[in-house]
Amino acid sequence: MDFDFNLILVPATIILFVVWLLDKLVFKERESKGRGNEKAIIRWAYDFWPVLAVVMCLRSFLYEPFNIPSDSMVPTLETGDFILVNKFDYGVRLPIINKKIIDVGEPERGDVIVFRYPVEPKISYIKRVVGVPGDHIVYDHGQLIINGKKVPKVPFEFSREKDKFDTPTSLYFKETLGDHTFTMRELENVNVASQAPYLNSLDNGKYAYQNGLYWEVKVPEGHYFAMGDNRDQSADSRFWGMVPEENLTGKAFYIWMHKEPGFNLPSFSRNGRID
Repeated sequence: MDFDFNLILVPATIILFVVWLLDKLVFKERESKGRGNEKAIIRWAYDFWPVLAVVMCLRSFLYEPFNIPSDSMVPTLETGDFILVNKFDYGVRLPIINKKIIDVGEPERGDVIVFRYPVEPKISYIKRVVGVPGDHIVYDHGQLIINGKKVPKVPFEFSREKDKFDTPTSLYFKETLGDHTFTMRELENVNVASQAPYLNSLDNGKYAYQNGLYWEVKVPEGHYFAMGDNRDQSADSRFWGMVPEENLTGKAFYIWMHKEPGFNLPSFSRNGRID
């Protein structure tokens, strides 16, 4: 998710609105020459700017579609899923500059969020919120502990026929964060945290010798700690750090279509709510 369509939509809407307004107040070609006889740019302004304005408002303040480009959220989300993101839940923000103008709510543990990648804000990432501001997160040999309480994690028999990404080393668990219970995937004898630069840089490399089996972080105010559901194949907060509040885009809540790469037709078999 590396292209912001608003970079085209917003300027186009503004330009056509200005043309429409100038014709209404100054040129008055539509009024004097009649529909179809005015300059092309003026005709486009009358025909398209209201539609673009509606689309811009919907995308900027309510719901925006995104396409999933990687497997970091398997099995919750797959490459080729098309999702809807609620942009209102976390506050009303101005398009392009992403500045919050109305405070509505904040992400909760377990939410699947879309955000601007802190290292390269032009790219959008999707992960699950593990820690909210003020949380103390501990990872101890496979067990997440948040503010002194173990995160419920139960082994789960996931159908190998259902998961095309499955391998003999895949381990599945039902994990519960806040109000969300979801399927999480790990790889046996693999621990990606052992190679995570951010974790291994904390406190002068305090956790490097633990081989990723033990680490802890404190989430600062105005930030979130996010991880992929495909835990051992996800570059997330363990690698590059916290998600700043100002980078939030919205809450992913629905899969509305899936399309395999190439000349394959879209499928609606995966439609449903995102847990």
